[in-house]
Amino acid sequence: MPLNDTELAVLLAPAGLRFLGRVRGEPAMPPLPAGGAASALPAQGRHDARAHEVAAVDAPDLADKVNAGWFRMAKEFRLLDAEDAFVIGADWAATPGERLDGTHHGWARVRLAEEWDFVRSEVEQFRSAMAGLFTERYVPEFTVLAGDGHLLMNTTVWGDGTVSTLAVRGAREP
Repeated sequence: MPLNDTELAVLLAPAGLRFLGRVRGEPAMPPLPAGGAASALPAQGRHDARAHEVAAVDAPDLADKVNAGWFRMAKEFRLLDAEDAFVIGADWAATPGERLDGTHHGWARVRLAEEWDFVRSEVEQFRSAMAGLFTERYVPEFTVLAGDGHLLMNTTVWGDGTVSTLAVRGAREP
């Protein structure tokens, strides 16, 4: 049985995310190539984390690098609105098995709290399945969108066992 909004809000809180509401339907996002955000090219609005913001899944400074890279890009590319809110991919699945099939995946509008941490919070809804190929350690993967759809950011685990964030900005963005 899927989680209700109150239950999801409780699960997201340790990451420093205040649940504002479920987004009904598909939210606006920049155009993506057929392969998704990771397939986008710089000419299609893709921007990658800086080299010092990329971390190996077992690196002691994983949390610092991933959180810092994500926040720098969120600020630089204007993810946060005037209320420090944005849209995040969320899973209302109650069990890991349900999360694997993606049946209860959707989008939630959230606000970033003053204190937040996507990595150390170990929010189960963001646990990377891909990272399990490289480590038993908790590693997050998640996708966020600007509320107006001008930006998509994806924090992901790559095939070389590293974690970083990429951003895809819409063509109308400067």
